[in-house]
Amino acid sequence: MATATASATKLRPLGDRVVVKPTPREEMTKTGIVLPDTAKEKPQEGSVLAIGPGRILDDGKREAMDVRVGNKVLYAKYAGTEFKVDGEELLIVSQKDILAIVEE
Repeated sequence: MATATASATKLRPLGDRVVVKPTPREEMTKTGIVLPDTAKEKPQEGSVLAIGPGRILDDGKREAMDVRVGNKVLYAKYAGTEFKVDGEELLIVSQKDILAIVEE
């Protein structure tokens, strides 16, 4: 497992799980209207902070992980479990809930 931040060093995801830091959403619309927290869309993009070793297949081998620490990813809208570590909002998702890696 590799890590990228101090918060992620406290986490060691198991199986095919991935720790993601969601990208913050805009506080204001393009027309200048300030959005309250309840009106903001749930983020679906974030940076990978830590990855698990991969799930164990039926034959006993480990499945390789497709994502790496530092990748920017898109994930399913209601995927994963949200939690805070040292005041930082993070998300643990299964690799199958990651839809794409954003190439920059």
